[in-house]
Amino acid sequence: MKPLEGRIAVVAGATRGAGRGIARMLGEAGATVWCTGRGAAGSPSGGRHAERPETVEETARMVDEAGGRGIAVRVDHAIAAEVAALFARIRDEHGRLDVLVNVLGTPQAEWKPFWELKIEDELPAWEAYVRPHVLTAWHAAPLMVEQGRGLIATIQESHTLNFFGGMFYDLGPLVLKRVMYNLAEELAPHGVAAVAVAPGFMRTEEVLASFGATEESWARMAETSEQAKEFGLAGSETPCFVGRAIAALAADPEVIRKSGRILSSWALSEAYGFTDVDGRRPNWGRYFSENFPQYAHAQPKTGSRWELVEVPA
Repeated sequence: MKPLEGRIAVVAGATRGAGRGIARMLGEAGATVWCTGRGAAGSPSGGRHAERPETVEETARMVDEAGGRGIAVRVDHAIAAEVAALFARIRDEHGRLDVLVNVLGTPQAEWKPFWELKIEDELPAWEAYVRPHVLTAWHAAPLMVEQGRGLIATIQESHTLNFFGGMFYDLGPLVLKRVMYNLAEELAPHGVAAVAVAPGFMRTEEVLASFGATEESWARMAETSEQAKEFGLAGSETPCFVGRAIAALAADPEVIRKSGRILSSWALSEAYGFTDVDGRRPNWGRYFSENFPQYAHAQPKTGSRWELVEVPA
């Protein structure tokens, strides 16, 4: 069965990693997936991924092989004209959009005390991280509002609101989680859901290369390599695991009930019953808590986590 057959999806940032896994699994569920990103044939991604070989064309072929239809388009989601052209084309060709998933990089920031940072560098870098997510959602929302249904998701590193370390490294993901909550509030009357989803530690192409491992050898390395143990490779998941989480959300006729929430791949696996593509059901939340308690259960310096405190009038 293909629960997303006939649905139209955009995965913004589908060149590699989580974006590629999500595109593939939406294809597995039968969707037509627009695979966008800066890494395309003859046009490298740039930045820290400048030397990586993956392209959106490869991802689109994987979508086809999984059972869907992949469409590759090179888009820099920080450039308004390119994003506008993408969604104008989708409107012309399909007249609808059912799913948008933003997988648009990681925040770039120095790990120094806030007052020691070069604010003239950090503020532009923070905006450069947040802006593509907001811009892409802004163009996608009208298509979903018109049809009275849809799902917008952002992929984030953490499933909590706790301090992640480093002012601007923390601030970008935190703002995007709030953006999804705000979108959920505004889009609820129109039947459109908005969520943030956190995967666990993923065995992306880059991560496997850093360990000198492959998808066939990682499990053995997780048991024998001290570096792999230090990073928790044994508790990792493939990028397709969060892909199946997104596909399950997109196929859920009651997904609006989850709108505005910060979700995780492992919790969604428990809720919907899917496994990773290797048949495992990893639970990074439990693994991290059991194997890295010094981080998982660390108390904030203020003595309390960020929470609503009622102040008497």
